[in-house]
Amino acid sequence: MSPKAEAGAPVQACTISPVVDIVFSRWTTPILWSLHAYGTQRFVELRRNIGAVTAKVLTQRLRQLERDGLVVRTYHPEMPPRVEYEITELGRSLAPLFASLAEWADTNLPKVERARQAFDRSEQLTSHRS
Repeated sequence: MSPKAEAGAPVQACTISPVVDIVFSRWTTPILWSLHAYGTQRFVELRRNIGAVTAKVLTQRLRQLERDGLVVRTYHPEMPPRVEYEITELGRSLAPLFASLAEWADTNLPKVERARQAFDRSEQLTSHRS
């Protein structure tokens, strides 16, 4: 994909930045992962499957994902009312991306950790010499 701009639109230095902004904000990835892995979920189930997210933040992220077309919210007018969340086809289309990232993580996170440890050791040596 080339960074050509439409008439009057600014050229982006990185064409994947909008995707990163949509998909990789703090809670988006765990929400999409959970909905993809476990299917349709109610709010409480989703929150339980994700972990430490607050109700307020989960609500905000779900609304944004709904706006982006990655999640659909279904309200069931029964007593008590029931709301369910489901990943859309557009959201499911991110599965290969997540699979690639999981593979990269399995292969490379140990290398990242070793690099961090080596860097931290060298920083400690440098700071002791100063």
